[in-house]
Amino acid sequence: MEREQLRTESTLVVTVTSSSEFHDDVTNEIEALKRDDAVDSTPMLSFTSYDDLMGTLTPRVLDLVEAIRQEKPVSINETARVVDRDVKNVHEELSRLAQLGIIFFEEDGQSKRPVVWFDELVINLPFDSESSDTAAAVP
Repeated sequence: MEREQLRTESTLVVTVTSSSEFHDDVTNEIEALKRDDAVDSTPMLSFTSYDDLMGTLTPRVLDLVEAIRQEKPVSINETARVVDRDVKNVHEELSRLAQLGIIFFEEDGQSKRPVVWFDELVINLPFDSESSDTAAAVP
């Protein structure tokens, strides 16, 4: 999705899906688009295991996302000050979040302002026995 389209969205859905299910979903949506059928445009981030999801969306990361939403820092340095953390670590974490599409950066000269584009994060954890990739992570 383009940044302008993301700004109109208010929810990011995060889920755990096996690699094969993810592939099937993407293939089905591509086929639907070819037929000019409507497809679900809800922004979604899929992980292939519970461990990956929990390793990425840690309480520390969620605190960082919330701080960006509330404080609207104008740079990575200011973001680090807001959360009282090392600039290098915050930069690395923000870069990872940007790769995943959880945030994006607006550049203003030398500054990169992190932007959280959603108001709500919904985590969907299916306990489906068919998801072989996820079954190994279930306690």
